[in-house]
Amino acid sequence: MTDSADRRLTHLPAAATRLGAVLARPKVVAVACIVVVTVLGWLYLGFIIGTMGGPSAELGPGMGALDFLPRAVNAICSPTFGLGMPHGAWGVAGFALVALMWGAMTLAMMLPTAGPMIFTYAEIADTAARKGEGIVSPFALAAGYAAIWLGFAALATLAQFALTRLALIDESMASASGLFSGAIFIGAGLYQFSALKHACLTQCRQPFPFFFSNWATTPRGVFRLGVKQGVFCLGCCWAMMLVMFAVGVMNVIWMAGLGIVMTIEKIGSGKRFTHGVGVFLILAGVAFIVSSLAAHWPVR
Repeated sequence: MTDSADRRLTHLPAAATRLGAVLARPKVVAVACIVVVTVLGWLYLGFIIGTMGGPSAELGPGMGALDFLPRAVNAICSPTFGLGMPHGAWGVAGFALVALMWGAMTLAMMLPTAGPMIFTYAEIADTAARKGEGIVSPFALAAGYAAIWLGFAALATLAQFALTRLALIDESMASASGLFSGAIFIGAGLYQFSALKHACLTQCRQPFPFFFSNWATTPRGVFRLGVKQGVFCLGCCWAMMLVMFAVGVMNVIWMAGLGIVMTIEKIGSGKRFTHGVGVFLILAGVAFIVSSLAAHWPVR
């Protein structure tokens, strides 16, 4: 912070002066933004899961593991109170609940994957601040990025409503059809090999050239940078996010796993990892379909 800025803060209480100094450091703001929003998202998802009825295993593959958690954690994360979604009309409250759930899910899963992009902006802004140049808080960048994924959450809410009406998703928000789950897995796996996937992934992996050629010094401009990066991220990860419909919308085991996979992809793991994930998703989809067909036409 410059001397003139220090003088402008001398009339403030010491605590306010220290807060202003912290908020003027882009890297600190970037870390706080990612950590706080991500933690709040996961906490909200834990609360929602705690209000859903039925055994944990009914929420999707792998969720039965919650039953083996320590009692205190299981009491928070395991479903206990019975707020499953109906097959009929949801009403305003039902739409609001699902929209908030998808919003929390997308922020909890996708904001950590945006860490390299936000940190890159923070490093550039920090360098600019040391030179006395004007900068915009990383909050504006993160807000633009989050706006894209909140839009995705709204569309996912409408998709879940339609799938529920078609009886492809049951009251616990888990898939009710092995064929449906298999189709989603195979579609997501094939997308891992697409040119669009790799084009968007390249943009996500190389944020510095993007900021270098599109740098902005106004809040609106930085917000737009976040929107553009959000679009790249959406193009990279939308198919994998749809896997949640196949494994259970509230399946936190798969949420965490997919979040880790998408983060590794954006760090720069290379095509081999991305293609390997694609092969796994395709094989998982085939397994879902074979299992479903075997259940309907058992071998005698």
